[in-house]
Amino acid sequence: MPNIITSIIAPVNESIWEHLKILFTGILISGVIQKIIVIKNKLDISNVCISNFIGAFLSMPIFLIIYVPIYNAIGKKFGLTIFVMFLVIVIAELISYYIMNKKDLYLENYAILFTVMVYIVFLILTYYPLNNGIFIDPISNKSGINIDKY
Repeated sequence: MPNIITSIIAPVNESIWEHLKILFTGILISGVIQKIIVIKNKLDISNVCISNFIGAFLSMPIFLIIYVPIYNAIGKKFGLTIFVMFLVIVIAELISYYIMNKKDLYLENYAILFTVMVYIVFLILTYYPLNNGIFIDPISNKSGINIDKY
């Protein structure tokens, strides 16, 4: 049986939805590293957490806007998927950088709450996916966690 914690942040199949979880989590991990650097170096930056959350959150629709038309046209190609993910990470980090340099947004304390809310949605949609193409694993033609394997 899959571990409920790892299934929230790690892929359980090869669907586009699972790629979004990887993208979001990867950007958040870089945000934690950025926050540690800001604290350690006593930098005067006050929007690190919320800017990284917004960048990570916006990376998901940006990825869908870029990747889904390509996927529909030529199918899943490993190199192309990696390239699009890299491109989206760069865009998300630019958005994050722009927000980080704004004066106080007074949202910093909400970043953890928003992150928890997103992971609750990840949990629900991983175990109970919608009837939509982004949730379907192109290899098994199934969605969500395939309990039959366990």
